[in-house]
Amino acid sequence: MLAVAIDLILIAVLPALLVGVAAWDLMSFTIPNILPAIMVLLFFVFAALVLVSGHGPGIGMTLSGIGSHLASAIVALAAGMALFALGYVGGGDAKFYAAASLWLGWDSFFEYTLYASLLGGGLTLTLLALRRIPLPAMLHGQGWLLRLVDRDAGVPYGIALAAAALFMLPDSDLIHLVGG
Repeated sequence: MLAVAIDLILIAVLPALLVGVAAWDLMSFTIPNILPAIMVLLFFVFAALVLVSGHGPGIGMTLSGIGSHLASAIVALAAGMALFALGYVGGGDAKFYAAASLWLGWDSFFEYTLYASLLGGGLTLTLLALRRIPLPAMLHGQGWLLRLVDRDAGVPYGIALAAAALFMLPDSDLIHLVGG
């Protein structure tokens, strides 16, 4: 029963939250605090389930392993807050980056950051190009689309953060170690 819950969290609930964050950011240019908070809470539920199941030490989910995941989240939050203070990302992006980093852990932190940066740069360049093209009149009723092509609007960076996390998740240590 615990194994099913552990697998369900990793292969269904967490990816659904990542997609939900990306969709929310796309539609509103915001990431509600509740979504990263749920991700953080879910990580600790996951860790507890793994420890209770007796598989924790076998997959590196010991207290020190959890500490390593926490360290990546703290570094991500500090970096995200610095980027927020400089006006490069929103506050929701900073919190979401930390929550995703908590799941991926220190071993994946730099790779995740690289992918998120590359995808964010690609998203930014794509939006800059799209914002040069007039939106067809039949699409003007879509508020989220008008925001997306508004030249004065920011970039919903949560999309890049979520895409990078989804890309990294199948090869993450937790997936390999729990599945194997």
